[in-house]
Amino acid sequence: MTFSTTNLYRAFTTSVVASAVALSPILSAVAQAETLNGAGATFPAPLYERYAREVRKKHPELKINYQGIGSSGGIRQITAGTVDFGGSDAAMTDAQIAQVKRGVILVPTAGGAVSVVYNLPGVSNLRLSRATLPAIFSGQITNWSDAKIKADNPGVNLPNQPIKFVVRADGSGTTFIFTNHLSNISGYFRGRVGTSTAPKWTLPNVLKGKGNPGVAGLVARTPGSIGYVEYAFATKNNLRSAQIQNKAGEFVSPSLQTANAALSSVRFPDNYRVFVGDPTQGYPIVGLTWMMVYKQYPTAAKADAIKKWINWVLKDGQQYNDDLNYTRIPSDVSNRVLQTVNSSVK
Repeated sequence: MTFSTTNLYRAFTTSVVASAVALSPILSAVAQAETLNGAGATFPAPLYERYAREVRKKHPELKINYQGIGSSGGIRQITAGTVDFGGSDAAMTDAQIAQVKRGVILVPTAGGAVSVVYNLPGVSNLRLSRATLPAIFSGQITNWSDAKIKADNPGVNLPNQPIKFVVRADGSGTTFIFTNHLSNISGYFRGRVGTSTAPKWTLPNVLKGKGNPGVAGLVARTPGSIGYVEYAFATKNNLRSAQIQNKAGEFVSPSLQTANAALSSVRFPDNYRVFVGDPTQGYPIVGLTWMMVYKQYPTAAKADAIKKWINWVLKDGQQYNDDLNYTRIPSDVSNRVLQTVNSSVK
């Protein structure tokens, strides 16, 4: 049997065309693959890491990288244009937003509690009132045997030893949530320390940790210490959390349920910026966290990828919030945010 040159050419051409057709979906998927880089708050870092893994089940073309560097770092990077999205637990101010040339949309993604964690051998159930907690973190109370702490904890054997304070070394949205609450319930704290992502602490025996992981680690290995971390970091590191007195006078432990109760009355304005200072019920030290996305992206592909990411986070992704002890964003708010993102991101 013989083959002509023409037949060989036809066979070769047919094979190439068939292969190209078979490979076209793969090549198309590769061509549409997009990596999104984000950085910012450590408060939602465990949640965003879970999001990054889960989103690929629906959108294998998306790769999400998120680095927990603190809320101040997230705002700096979104302002400088060095990331595709930022993260912050302190919503950007109007002045900060005005500095972003490409425009910014604040996307609320979750809420949660800030635990007051402590390392006090022999004390498994510490209670701190609305008068005592701000007095501790403003430096008015510096010893565990102080009469005010004893009054909050009748029958508890509190040691006569100095309090070692653990705070954040970096600009932090967790710090903002914590100091915002203390400023709302104490005029002395508000005047001496104030609400800030990076306050000037006037405390003795201060230790500083980077991010929520740094503070959690320092408290875990420092007897006599007290600090504050996002609730998920407290549970992950097996740290004891104090019961904190709320506006109704109840001593409440941090949990998903008590955080949901505190945030249930939150109303989101058109820019989605909310500050929760002193809720009427539930666990009182709570806040929200936001992703910050641009209105303008350098390519249509990047803009489409951001839209896919945010749509997944506010639709499919919310189911994972409960697993990690974060509150969900109400569906009516999510729908409003998605309308803003889908119509404004270009």
